[in-house]
Amino acid sequence: MSPADPYAVLGVAPEASRAEIKAAYRALVKRHHPDAGGDTTTILALNAAWEVLGDSEKRRRHDRRREPEAVASTAGASRPAGQDGGRAADWDGAVQTWFQQVYGPIDRLLGQVINPFAAQLKALSADPYDDRLMEAFCRFLELSQTKLARVETLYQSLPCPPALKAFSLDLYHCLSLVKDALVDLERYTMGYVDSYLRDGRELLRKARMRRRQLQHDRRQLIA
Repeated sequence: MSPADPYAVLGVAPEASRAEIKAAYRALVKRHHPDAGGDTTTILALNAAWEVLGDSEKRRRHDRRREPEAVASTAGASRPAGQDGGRAADWDGAVQTWFQQVYGPIDRLLGQVINPFAAQLKALSADPYDDRLMEAFCRFLELSQTKLARVETLYQSLPCPPALKAFSLDLYHCLSLVKDALVDLERYTMGYVDSYLRDGRELLRKARMRRRQLQHDRRQLIA
């Protein structure tokens, strides 16, 4: 892995959550800040790494570049060719099992968070300062957090087949978008800061688009 890789610069794993990456970035900036005896070159490197990993879309593009073979497999929607039919059958079996036991349940749970959001927000917008409406919205957020905890468990429950590595990363980023959205929405309920509501809504919009793309990619892969 290249030293310039942002994961290596921040000392985090590719599977790290955005919160973990942010914590690592802040700790390193504090440690290497020129006021603390650090140097500007290191700070620039840390800022460059955070610029990539702190933005969901930039992180997704970077992760795709890190997995060129997996990306080629996904883009071509092709199965490995070879003379050994048993290997092809093993590939099909692993992919089908992962889709059925991991992706399928995750997709349904993400849909249960993403799809009802518009109706929940519309109900709250009637009067955000109405305690009854706000309590209902908070219950939706709490239930969504519970569903996301289940999603994370499912994501780690079965190793992803190597041929689906890029697909799995896209799924992870969809999950990350939803998680970040819920954090912003919860912050909104704490202080009615409109920017949190706006950011949370935009993150869920991106998550909805990512989920649709994943559904399309899955159909291509198993066609």
